[in-house]
Amino acid sequence: MEFKQIRAVYDKNTIRVYQAYCPAIASEAVKLGKFGSNFSLNRMTWIKPSFLWMMYRCGWAQKSGQERVLAIDIDRNAFDYMINNAVVSSYKPELGITREEWKELIQTSEVRVQWDPERDIYGNPLEYRSIQIGIRGLSVYRYVNEWTRKITDITDFVKELDSMKNDGIDITAKLPKEEIYIPSKPENY
Repeated sequence: MEFKQIRAVYDKNTIRVYQAYCPAIASEAVKLGKFGSNFSLNRMTWIKPSFLWMMYRCGWAQKSGQERVLAIDIDRNAFDYMINNAVVSSYKPELGITREEWKELIQTSEVRVQWDPERDIYGNPLEYRSIQIGIRGLSVYRYVNEWTRKITDITDFVKELDSMKNDGIDITAKLPKEEIYIPSKPENY
Protein backbone atom coordinates (compact mmCIF):
# COMPACT_ATOMS: atom_id res chain seq x y z
CA MET A 1 0.00 0.00 0.00
CA GLU A 2 1.29 3.44 -0.92
CA PHE A 3 1.40 6.09 1.76
CA LYS A 4 0.78 9.51 0.18
CA GLN A 5 0.99 12.87 1.90
CA ILE A 6 1.07 16.48 0.88
CA ARG A 7 3.53 18.28 3.14
CA ALA A 8 4.05 21.98 2.65
CA VAL A 9 4.72 25.37 4.15
CA TYR A 10 1.39 27.16 4.24
CA ASP A 11 -0.77 29.67 6.09
CA LYS A 12 -4.47 30.50 5.88
CA ASN A 13 -4.11 32.20 2.48
CA THR A 14 -1.14 30.69 0.65
CA ILE A 15 0.81 27.49 0.14
CA ARG A 16 4.44 27.34 -0.96
CA VAL A 17 5.60 25.37 -3.97
CA TYR A 18 9.06 25.12 -5.47
CA GLN A 19 10.46 25.25 -8.97
CA ALA A 20 14.02 25.40 -10.32
CA TYR A 21 14.95 27.33 -13.45
CA CYS A 22 17.78 28.73 -15.48
CA PRO A 23 18.99 32.21 -14.43
CA ALA A 24 17.08 34.06 -17.20
CA ILE A 25 13.67 32.73 -16.13
CA ALA A 26 14.38 33.02 -12.39
CA SER A 27 15.84 36.54 -12.49
CA GLU A 28 12.93 37.85 -14.54
CA ALA A 29 10.37 36.19 -12.23
CA VAL A 30 11.96 37.64 -9.09
CA LYS A 31 12.20 41.11 -10.67
CA LEU A 32 8.59 41.11 -11.92
CA GLY A 33 7.04 39.19 -9.02
CA LYS A 34 5.58 36.80 -11.61
CA PHE A 35 6.86 34.76 -14.49
CA GLY A 36 7.66 36.82 -17.57
CA SER A 37 8.44 36.42 -21.26
CA ASN A 38 11.28 33.92 -20.68
CA PHE A 39 8.74 31.49 -19.14
CA SER A 40 6.75 29.39 -21.61
CA LEU A 41 3.00 29.40 -21.15
CA ASN A 42 2.74 26.73 -23.85
CA ARG A 43 4.20 23.76 -22.02
CA MET A 44 3.40 21.81 -18.90
CA THR A 45 5.12 23.14 -15.79
CA TRP A 46 5.54 21.10 -12.60
CA ILE A 47 5.24 22.53 -9.10
CA LYS A 48 6.33 20.74 -5.95
CA PRO A 49 5.34 21.60 -2.36
CA SER A 50 8.12 19.39 -0.94
CA PHE A 51 11.44 21.20 -0.44
CA LEU A 52 13.49 17.99 -0.28
CA TRP A 53 11.84 16.55 -3.37
CA MET A 54 12.74 19.75 -5.21
CA MET A 55 16.32 19.44 -3.93
CA TYR A 56 16.47 15.87 -5.22
CA ARG A 57 15.08 16.98 -8.59
CA CYS A 58 17.41 19.97 -9.09
CA GLY A 59 20.47 18.47 -7.38
CA TRP A 60 20.55 21.24 -4.78
CA ALA A 61 20.65 23.86 -7.60
CA GLN A 62 23.53 22.10 -9.40
CA LYS A 63 21.74 20.69 -12.46
CA SER A 64 21.96 22.56 -15.74
CA GLY A 65 18.88 24.69 -16.37
CA GLN A 66 17.90 24.35 -12.69
CA GLU A 67 20.59 26.52 -11.08
CA ARG A 68 18.12 28.86 -9.42
CA VAL A 69 15.50 27.64 -6.96
CA LEU A 70 12.34 29.67 -6.41
CA ALA A 71 9.88 29.45 -3.52
CA ILE A 72 6.51 30.43 -4.93
CA ASP A 73 3.63 31.26 -2.62
CA ILE A 74 0.34 30.64 -4.39
CA ASP A 75 -3.27 31.10 -3.40
CA ARG A 76 -4.49 28.13 -1.35
CA ASN A 77 -7.82 28.04 -3.15
CA ALA A 78 -5.92 27.74 -6.43
CA PHE A 79 -3.82 24.88 -5.07
CA ASP A 80 -6.94 23.11 -3.82
CA TYR A 81 -8.59 23.69 -7.20
CA MET A 82 -5.64 22.05 -8.94
CA ILE A 83 -5.69 19.03 -6.60
CA ASN A 84 -9.45 18.59 -6.98
CA ASN A 85 -9.33 18.83 -10.78
CA ALA A 86 -6.22 16.75 -11.44
CA VAL A 87 -5.84 13.48 -13.28
CA VAL A 88 -3.25 11.04 -11.95
CA SER A 89 -0.33 10.57 -14.34
CA SER A 90 -0.31 6.76 -14.12
CA TYR A 91 -3.24 4.47 -14.85
CA LYS A 92 -4.42 2.01 -12.22
CA PRO A 93 -7.62 -0.08 -12.35
CA GLU A 94 -8.54 1.30 -8.90
CA LEU A 95 -9.39 4.60 -10.62
CA GLY A 96 -12.72 3.04 -11.57
CA ILE A 97 -12.41 3.95 -15.25
CA THR A 98 -11.02 2.16 -18.27
CA ARG A 99 -7.52 2.78 -19.54
CA GLU A 100 -9.05 4.45 -22.62
CA GLU A 101 -11.14 6.81 -20.46
CA TRP A 102 -8.03 7.66 -18.43
CA LYS A 103 -6.04 8.36 -21.63
CA GLU A 104 -8.75 10.76 -22.77
CA LEU A 105 -8.68 12.52 -19.40
CA ILE A 106 -4.89 12.83 -19.58
CA GLN A 107 -5.15 14.39 -23.04
CA THR A 108 -7.78 16.94 -22.04
CA SER A 109 -6.93 17.76 -18.42
CA GLU A 110 -5.00 20.91 -17.59
CA VAL A 111 -3.80 19.45 -14.28
CA ARG A 112 -1.90 16.24 -13.60
CA VAL A 113 -0.64 14.82 -10.33
CA GLN A 114 2.19 12.43 -9.82
CA TRP A 115 3.18 10.76 -6.55
CA ASP A 116 6.89 10.07 -6.19
CA PRO A 117 8.90 8.76 -3.24
CA GLU A 118 9.75 11.59 -0.87
CA ARG A 119 13.49 12.06 -0.32
CA ASP A 120 15.78 12.64 2.62
CA ILE A 121 18.58 15.24 2.57
CA TYR A 122 20.85 12.82 0.70
CA GLY A 123 18.27 11.98 -1.98
CA ASN A 124 17.39 8.56 -0.58
CA PRO A 125 13.73 7.52 -0.96
CA LEU A 126 11.53 7.63 2.14
CA GLU A 127 8.51 5.51 3.07
CA TYR A 128 5.89 7.91 1.77
CA ARG A 129 5.13 9.56 -1.53
CA SER A 130 5.13 13.27 -2.22
CA ILE A 131 3.03 15.10 -4.78
CA GLN A 132 4.06 16.92 -7.93
CA ILE A 133 1.47 18.91 -9.83
CA GLY A 134 1.75 19.46 -13.57
CA ILE A 135 -0.25 22.28 -15.10
CA ARG A 136 -0.80 23.43 -18.67
CA GLY A 137 -3.18 25.50 -20.76
CA LEU A 138 -5.39 27.96 -18.91
CA SER A 139 -4.10 26.68 -15.56
CA VAL A 140 -0.54 27.81 -16.41
CA TYR A 141 -1.88 31.21 -17.45
CA ARG A 142 -3.80 31.50 -14.16
CA TYR A 143 -0.77 30.30 -12.18
CA VAL A 144 1.34 33.06 -13.69
CA ASN A 145 -1.23 35.86 -13.76
CA GLU A 146 -3.70 35.17 -10.94
CA TRP A 147 -2.57 32.51 -8.48
CA THR A 148 1.01 33.54 -7.66
CA ARG A 149 1.26 35.80 -4.61
CA LYS A 150 5.02 35.96 -4.05
CA ILE A 151 8.22 34.64 -5.64
CA THR A 152 11.39 34.35 -3.58
CA ASP A 153 14.79 33.28 -4.87
CA ILE A 154 16.12 30.80 -2.29
CA THR A 155 19.18 29.70 -4.27
CA ASP A 156 21.70 31.06 -1.75
CA PHE A 157 19.86 29.29 1.08
CA VAL A 158 19.84 26.05 -0.93
CA LYS A 159 23.57 26.27 -1.66
CA GLU A 160 24.36 27.07 1.98
CA LEU A 161 22.39 24.02 3.15
CA ASP A 162 24.05 21.82 0.53
CA SER A 163 27.51 22.98 1.60
CA MET A 164 26.71 22.32 5.26
CA LYS A 165 25.28 18.89 4.40
CA ASN A 166 28.40 18.04 2.40
CA ASP A 167 30.55 19.08 5.37
CA GLY A 168 28.69 16.58 7.55
CA ILE A 169 26.62 19.17 9.43
CA ASP A 170 23.06 18.17 10.38
CA ILE A 171 20.79 20.58 8.48
CA THR A 172 17.49 19.11 9.64
CA ALA A 173 16.60 22.05 11.90
CA LYS A 174 17.25 24.52 9.06
CA LEU A 175 14.86 22.89 6.58
CA PRO A 176 11.52 24.58 5.85
CA LYS A 177 8.90 23.55 8.42
CA GLU A 178 6.49 21.57 6.26
CA GLU A 179 3.25 20.30 7.76
CA ILE A 180 0.68 17.85 6.44
CA TYR A 181 -1.73 19.68 4.15
CA ILE A 182 -5.32 18.58 3.54
CA PRO A 183 -6.90 20.27 0.49
CA SER A 184 -10.45 21.54 0.74
CA LYS A 185 -13.03 21.69 -2.03
CA PRO A 186 -13.11 25.30 -3.26
CA GLU A 187 -16.38 26.50 -4.70
CA ASN A 188 -16.30 27.56 -8.38
CA TYR A 189 -12.71 28.71 -8.33
